[in-house]
Amino acid sequence: MKNTESLPKKISVFPLSNFIIFPNTSVPLNIFEPRYIQMINDSMKNERIIGMIQPKKEKTNKPELFSVGCAGKITSFNETDDGRYLIVIKGISRFKTLKEIDNDKLYREFEITFDDYKNEDMLNNNNDIKFTDLKLIFNNLKLFFEKKGYNINWKELEKQSLDQTINTLAMASPFSLEEKQILLETNNINKRKIQLEKILNTYVVDNFNNKTIQ
Repeated sequence: MKNTESLPKKISVFPLSNFIIFPNTSVPLNIFEPRYIQMINDSMKNERIIGMIQPKKEKTNKPELFSVGCAGKITSFNETDDGRYLIVIKGISRFKTLKEIDNDKLYREFEITFDDYKNEDMLNNNNDIKFTDLKLIFNNLKLFFEKKGYNINWKELEKQSLDQTINTLAMASPFSLEEKQILLETNNINKRKIQLEKILNTYVVDNFNNKTIQ
């Protein structure tokens, strides 16, 4: 998809806490709840596009959602013997919710707009970031991930483009959902790099015990 005119004006949403996705990144998902099985079934009949968005609170039937999420297209679909769906979605563009749609479905739908993020996400703007700019982030994240017991294939990560690298690190890092939301809503990659450094430095200074931005 090359422009927002081909994107939907309404979208089914998959609220998933502490999970974000950016344009041009791909992630696997294991779908097993009946409401999201229904959502995937309906999506596969149409544009195969769903919206990933974080809930503000967990463990409620209809949680309040953050206003910004990212639309993704289902690029791979497999059904397991026990009825689960194993899918891969590729991020297309971030969106902002406008209004929830009343429906008789098990899952939730929203009217949305891509206007706030289309220039950054759809036009492939070049960003003046050098790989050396990420050296401090890489060093601190390696230490941070080791402290948290996370394993990352750093050599494979370094093969990605710089924007993909920053977005992948933002997605994979064990930050709080509020911190990940800040990274998601940060408009361009240069500012996201700065926010990533700011969040990471807070953990480093506080000896990895802090959980939110101060």
